[in-house]
Formats: sequence, C-alpha cells, structure tokens
Amino acid sequence: MSDPAAVAHLIMELRHHGIRDARVLEAIEKTPRDLFVEDGCLSRAWEDTALPIACGQTISQPYIVAYMTEQLEVSPRHRVLEVGTGSGYQGAVLARLARRVFTVERHRPLLEQARRRFALLGLDNIETRLADGYKGWPEAAPFDRIIVTAAAPRVPEALLDQLAEGGVMVIPVDTPRGYQELLRIRRTPHGFERERLIPVRFVPMLPGVPRPGSDT
Repeated sequence: MSDPAAVAHLIMELRHHGIRDARVLEAIEKTPRDLFVEDGCLSRAWEDTALPIACGQTISQPYIVAYMTEQLEVSPRHRVLEVGTGSGYQGAVLARLARRVFTVERHRPLLEQARRRFALLGLDNIETRLADGYKGWPEAAPFDRIIVTAAAPRVPEALLDQLAEGGVMVIPVDTPRGYQELLRIRRTPHGFERERLIPVRFVPMLPGVPRPGSDT
C-alpha cells in the first residue's frame, strides 16, 4: 500500500514545480507508483526521481510524467498512442485521463509486466502491443494524442502520419548541440506546428524488436 504522506509530499512538489492541471495531479495521486518500480527501489517509489527498471530502461521522474501529460492536453474523449510502455506507469496515468490508450513496447519482459499491472489496477481501456515504436500502431490510427517516452534522432514520419488533424504529439528528440529537448507538435489543416518545451534526458529510441534473450 502506498504511503499517504509520501504521495501527498510528491503532489506538493509537483505543484511547487509548476504542474497546475488538477486532472493530471489526481491521476498521479491515484496511480500507485510503488507498483511500477523494481523491488529494490520500493523505498524510493514516491520520490521525484527516475529509477532503473529491467532491460536497461527507466521509469521516468514523476515531474516529467506530469509535465508531458499536462502538455499533451488529454481529454476524456481522446484516443492516445504511447510509444514506449516501459514499466507501464505513464500508460496507467494516461488511462485515467483518456478514453483509450494504445501502448507499444519493444521489450517483451517489460510489456508482460506492464500488462499484469494494468490488469491488477483494473485499467481495461489500455491496449498493448509488442512492436517497433518507430512504426507506431497504424491499424488503430489516427490518434488524437501521441506521447513518446524515448528520445529519437528526429520525429518519426510514421508517427506524424498517425496523428489526427488537430492532434498533439509530445516527443523528446536529440539536438545538434548534444542534448535532448521535448517538442510539442500540433497537426493543423496546413501542416505541423512545432514548439520547443524543455531540455530532457531519456533513454534512446531504438528500432526493431529484440530477439529473445537479447536486451538490444
């Protein structure tokens, strides 16, 4: 069971750092982060920090999860594509805000763990797929919102194609200056509008699906 004091402290920290959307804060508060971290990190589950998980990946810092979710502007009618299921934490937060979440992961062990967590929480509006995130989920497109939880060298064309008109994508990308920045992309009737948000640090977005027994 989550420690109510630790949960309340995290929500206060998120407010202090500028998260204002009440629906996002409520989704963070109601999503038990301790369910999504590794056993060795349980004591730090509600700290505002990224933590290691299996397959060389991480569960993102709660502030970054809250910030990206807030920038995504999710409403209860939206269909959301998440690229990079990871532990399942970001997807679980989104599932409390959106009509349906489609989440893609390239590491089978992570995906299987996330599926069990979603089932345990009764989140039946999440669909999962083992697949190459660069390709998105074309059969379920278009999406009102797309969120990417790994840094790409550039925004994948397939994901732009799968974004509905009026839709929003939030994605970390590499820059020529050697760091990553978070972009918010809106699809308009005339093309794509890109907005730079904040510097970030994510694991790299890799193509393909690893062979069984391989982590790369």
